[in-house]
Amino acid sequence: MLLSRIKPAKASASQDKDAKKEKKLPKFEEFIKTRDYTGAMTILEFNRHSGEGSELNDRWLSYCAFHLGDYKRALEEYERMLKKNPTDASLWLSSACCLFFLGMYTEAKDAAEKAPECPLQTIILFHLSHKFSDEKLLMSYHSQLQDHIEDQLSLASIHYLRSHYQEAIDIYKRILLDNREYLALNVYVAMCYYKLDYYDVSQEVLAVYLQQHTDSVIAVNLKACNHFKLYNGKAAEAELKSLQDISSSSFTFGCDLIRHNLVVFRGGEGALQVLPPLIDVIPEARLNLVIYYLKQDDVQEAYNLIKDLEPTTPQEYILKGVVNAALGQDQGSDNTAEGREHLKIAQQYFQLVGGSASESDTIPGRQCMASCFFLLKQFEDVLIYLNSVKSYFYNDDMFNFNYAQAKAAVGNYKEAEEVFLLIQSEKVKSDYIYVSWLARTYIMNRKSRHAWELYLKMETSSESFSLLQLIANDCYKMGQFFYAAKAFDVLERLDPNPEYWEGKRGACVGLFQLIIAGHEPKETLRDIIQILRNTANPQVEFIIRIMKKWAKENKVIV
Repeated sequence: MLLSRIKPAKASASQDKDAKKEKKLPKFEEFIKTRDYTGAMTILEFNRHSGEGSELNDRWLSYCAFHLGDYKRALEEYERMLKKNPTDASLWLSSACCLFFLGMYTEAKDAAEKAPECPLQTIILFHLSHKFSDEKLLMSYHSQLQDHIEDQLSLASIHYLRSHYQEAIDIYKRILLDNREYLALNVYVAMCYYKLDYYDVSQEVLAVYLQQHTDSVIAVNLKACNHFKLYNGKAAEAELKSLQDISSSSFTFGCDLIRHNLVVFRGGEGALQVLPPLIDVIPEARLNLVIYYLKQDDVQEAYNLIKDLEPTTPQEYILKGVVNAALGQDQGSDNTAEGREHLKIAQQYFQLVGGSASESDTIPGRQCMASCFFLLKQFEDVLIYLNSVKSYFYNDDMFNFNYAQAKAAVGNYKEAEEVFLLIQSEKVKSDYIYVSWLARTYIMNRKSRHAWELYLKMETSSESFSLLQLIANDCYKMGQFFYAAKAFDVLERLDPNPEYWEGKRGACVGLFQLIIAGHEPKETLRDIIQILRNTANPQVEFIIRIMKKWAKENKVIV
């Protein structure tokens, strides 16, 4: 059947003008379709103030505020509606959702329990039991979940929060098989792959969603985080630039997330200004502030910030282990019971992560096992784990620092020297532990002159004195008597200990023997005699007399 025309084919000029005007008047539904919740709220508030308000208008206002991340405003709207209709179960459940996101878990539980039993109530209480760490209650609500999409998505999110990322991926993929239009699930899958360190796979999955929604705060932020892991902070920051322009001031969650991540991408720049207010807003803010303090060598402040944190994720266990290890080493593990206790706690945390089924085959998991064995001084085992991940850390100075120490500790001094020399960080290279280990590898590789040069570059201090002792003893042990004699000579002048004279005497006589055997140049004899004369000891003249007699017989000028 053909429909007869009611309107003429061409409207008059005035009608056409009015139609255009009508088209320009937006409706809040249009804003919601494009996820412009600020625009939708503007229309809804205008309706309220112009006398066109209604309960439906108020519900949409709450909806928009919730999706903007303004949970406080959404809660205020729900509470206002509850005063008029206190028996409305949907309002109590919506209030519970707002309270949950505000971190007011006890209040959220009370609000949810005021509604009759229903699937949404089960989901809310399921999540709250996780927040309360009530395992028994968690399993009880788990058993009540149905094979509905909402219930399965909640289960997947709990798997994610408990670091069971593969289980979460399996649920999301199963739902996606039947519901390809649920594009946002690709973001959740990508987040799981990110947590599993599969950054390339995360990028591929994320691209499906970003093709449709280029302005998504969560998706673009995740892409930036992948770039940070795959490339560097600059590449990550470039990805976030678009978000800085589109994130409205009212979208506080998006803004907070961007500010937080920019601090990380910029290597901690602005950490003390940005991170402290976000500690109770973004979970990672506390951890990143701890990392910042560690990088600034403020170990005590890092410990104060993390000591009361009950770790629940591998990252939290690892960071608590690192802080305790740093504090134990700072306090002197061999000197104080407190220092030894911190090192023991660190070792236990590392072992817990490295030995767990979910982390044992990950890069952080293997690093944890290496750290555990490092603290136990089982360096053969340290190398087993570090060798398995070294290809990922070729230019990482801290990795190379630990790797070289382990190599040297098992006597592989040639490779240890090569790895030590790969390190570029001036901070590491000025550390006494680095200098002393490098000096030892030089001596063991028969390059004592390089070890001596390391000492000459140091300013006079307790550390330079310790390095002298190391050079003197190691050179003596390796039969490199010239630099042993020089080191014992300086030690004797700094501290007239009889042991230093005995060491110097032995080194000088040992070097004299090498000269006689033709293993050292004869000209070195002049230096030995000068070193001996620095000591006022009756034995000196006797030794010098024998040396001069040999020099005369062998036509050596001394």
